[in-house]
Amino acid sequence: MRDRLKHLTKGVAIYGAGDAAISVVNFLLLPVYVKFSFLTAADYGALLTLGSIEAFAKVINRWGLDGAFMRYYHEREPGADRQRMTSTIFWFLAAADGALLAVTLAGSGWLARALGLDAAHLVAMRLMLVNIFLVGFTFFPFHVMRLSDASVAYSGYTFARSAGTLVLRIAFVIGMRLGVTGVYLADLALTIVLLPLLWRWLRPLLAAMFSMSELKTMLRFGLPRLPHGIAQQSLDNTPKLLLGRNVSAAAAGVYQNGSTLGTGIRFFTSAFETAWAPFYYATSRQPGAHDVFRKMTTYGIAVLVLLVAGTTAVARDVILVMLKPEYLDALPVVPIIAVAIALQGVYLLTSIGLNLTSRTEFYPVSTLTAAGVGFVAGLVLIPRYGLLGAAVTVLVSYLTLAVVAFVFAQRFYPIHYETGRIARLIVSGVAAAVAALWLVPALPPVAGLLARGATSVGVYLLLLWITGFFRTTEVAFAREMIARFSRRAPANG
Repeated sequence: MRDRLKHLTKGVAIYGAGDAAISVVNFLLLPVYVKFSFLTAADYGALLTLGSIEAFAKVINRWGLDGAFMRYYHEREPGADRQRMTSTIFWFLAAADGALLAVTLAGSGWLARALGLDAAHLVAMRLMLVNIFLVGFTFFPFHVMRLSDASVAYSGYTFARSAGTLVLRIAFVIGMRLGVTGVYLADLALTIVLLPLLWRWLRPLLAAMFSMSELKTMLRFGLPRLPHGIAQQSLDNTPKLLLGRNVSAAAAGVYQNGSTLGTGIRFFTSAFETAWAPFYYATSRQPGAHDVFRKMTTYGIAVLVLLVAGTTAVARDVILVMLKPEYLDALPVVPIIAVAIALQGVYLLTSIGLNLTSRTEFYPVSTLTAAGVGFVAGLVLIPRYGLLGAAVTVLVSYLTLAVVAFVFAQRFYPIHYETGRIARLIVSGVAAAVAALWLVPALPPVAGLLARGATSVGVYLLLLWITGFFRTTEVAFAREMIARFSRRAPANG
């Protein structure tokens, strides 16, 4: 158990360093864009719409075949078998997505008008469409890195992508003042630079080969994940599209930035998701897998609750530090979105039984149910409550997703979770957020952020200690990990 936890912790830390770097770049650029008016609230409204369409398009462009590639990679023998599988997927994507790109570019003017975008944002949308086509091929090398345990290389490339994003967006958005167009021009330029660098990971797997039987196998696994992926993206993005039709572009931009602050939890969940799939596939083949998954779920929820408590405690201070006072209308959005993203993390933790038992057909059932509930909730809540209604819609969607997927997963791969310990985590998290908000006096934004953040963490850990949450073996393991980090810190510094 300790070895498995160390392995997962290492994977999350390494993958997290790379994945979080991308989010950190966008997060740190946010106050520069807003405070110096390089992007207005209306621009963020356009980014909200374009980002929502981009999220759906990326899922469609992969046809669920990125998941199929990961699922069957180790089942294909190195050499010709693995080349046949990879080449079949590659050439299919090149043909199918190339045709989609041609059609969408030809109809881009009509599409922009239908989405309510200004003519000034048409070039940005076209750049986005081209980038989606090209970036769709990058999952091959990145999946190979994950499947071959080349986590350091993975993080190296994602760090490089983050650095490139930072440089190019500064050049195009800040230096050349290209606005929304500069954002997508930077993304496309970076993709064009990145693809040749990733070629060495793809080249050994690519050949002039194509197998219709292999394609049928891949699509049989992947296509059920396509409606699942579309529905999953709708949980975040349908409320944004509905909001854009009910409020001004400036108000939508306020929501977009509030939502961005609330989704800071994804620094953890995105890194965890990247490391989690290889971990649970490997662990499922070993004795005691159910016990490992049960405890890992408790640990994962412990981190999620802490992140939500901290985000709630510092929401006002973060808005004042990162944005402007006029963005305080987004204050209720931040904690609600944080809870929703935490529920997404719970979904990742508790739905693994569907993958392990190959019952992937229940993924689209779960996500389509959640998307349907969210769509209905959005139609009712957003016209009446605006930004708050959109945030609650996202929360309702992710709650539905977590519950429905949990029920299906327990049916096929039952795990007896530590409900008592999880309840203590939730109660302690709520108390920590409330204590930070009530006990810390009014302070300047930076000082308030630090004081409330530290208070929420301290109260959370103290309450867990008082209630006997921590076990002796877990405390010993934590001390060991802290000691290892402390020994390495001077060398890394």
